[in-house]
Amino acid sequence: MKTVRKAVIPAAGLGTRFLPATKAMPKEMLPIVDKPTIQYIVEEAVQSGIEDIIIVTGRSKGAIEDHFDKNFELECNLLEKQKMDLYEMVEDITRMVEIHYIRQKEALGLGHAVWCARKFIGSEPFAVLLGDMIIDSPVPCLKQMMDVYGERQSSLISVEQVPWEDVHQYGVIRSDPITDRLSLIESLVEKPKHNPPSNLAIVGRYILEPEILDILETLEPGIGGEIQLTDALRELARRQAVYGYRYEGTLYDVGSKLGFLKATVEFALRREEIRGGFHSYLRDLQESPLFERMTVRG
Repeated sequence: MKTVRKAVIPAAGLGTRFLPATKAMPKEMLPIVDKPTIQYIVEEAVQSGIEDIIIVTGRSKGAIEDHFDKNFELECNLLEKQKMDLYEMVEDITRMVEIHYIRQKEALGLGHAVWCARKFIGSEPFAVLLGDMIIDSPVPCLKQMMDVYGERQSSLISVEQVPWEDVHQYGVIRSDPITDRLSLIESLVEKPKHNPPSNLAIVGRYILEPEILDILETLEPGIGGEIQLTDALRELARRQAVYGYRYEGTLYDVGSKLGFLKATVEFALRREEIRGGFHSYLRDLQESPLFERMTVRG
């Protein structure tokens, strides 16, 4: 019985959709309220039972490593001032899981980023979690998938139904249903411009058999001149069973400005210490002349 112990988090993208904020700061470090987006992803992996994580970074991504490393000056300052709750929070970040790093030297696509982690992966099944997709659910999305993997022992991709007009923004699958949530994938298409096979979009969580690394090794560049993970998955689905899994939870695409704002507002409303004041602000804003002017202008 194979188990999933390792996870890859690709974090080498340039973050062009958030320029100029991401000119000097990694997009993965943009905070949702007061927590960097990548920490939500790492926490999901840890809560799912992952033991080792490798983050694939690029140039100017040192802040990610610093965030998960110890900061002696900060910790000493918090201890001296007896701010024990903040001290414990900072300490928890550094000891939550074993994190490794490797640099993707060229921006050659998601498939290439996964391939960069091949020595870390070895011959084991592994998870991939994209850093710009936060999935909120009572049972972590990856844990749901790991439970299914325990039964099926085959590669698994998280999918979600999206509006047909948005299908061209995603990789999508064609599949045969097995249950309400599980289907056997026949093929995959990356960002189809015409005649998409379905509106089941791939949304940033994967459990993959190591054979995909051999496919990525020789895969030709696809859309955008990049090594596309979706293209490798299409080939893998020809060789062995690959499943699509409709997870339970709410997706926040924090790689887009609108998704980032939605996540910020909704996560803030869940925080007990600011919920009341923030809710009152939103209510007052909706009733203010400023909101009316913005609505008319929009």
